[in-house]
Amino acid sequence: RNRTLLLLAVFVVFAVAAGVIGISDNAVGISLVVLSAASLVLAVAHSWSTSVQYRRLAVASALGFVVLLALGIALSASVDLTAMPGLVGRILGVVGTGFLLGAGFLCIPGFAVGVIGIAIMRRRERGQRLNDRRHG
Repeated sequence: RNRTLLLLAVFVVFAVAAGVIGISDNAVGISLVVLSAASLVLAVAHSWSTSVQYRRLAVASALGFVVLLALGIALSASVDLTAMPGLVGRILGVVGTGFLLGAGFLCIPGFAVGVIGIAIMRRRERGQRLNDRRHG
């Protein structure tokens, strides 16, 4: 519970810092957003105890990346190609940009946490099986 709250606090601090610094053509701001998203994913995933859970996270993040990227590109292209005027065009443009940001800033850190979690949990599971064989 304390670790979850700490990770959520890190998420908030990094997100606020990224907002203050800005992410437009700013490597530090972009890094803070990615670290913020990773800490949010870790706040949810840190208590998982099997590699299967992390594999699901990695697969869901990879699929989410593809889907969000496709939706973002499709919406942006439809707005550009049809030259939608007014409020509808602006809303679709914002939604498309949101999909692209979600793909980049949430799915990529989610995939990284999933892959690293798989490696760590497999190592733990393998060590536990070896220990069970020795003492069992």
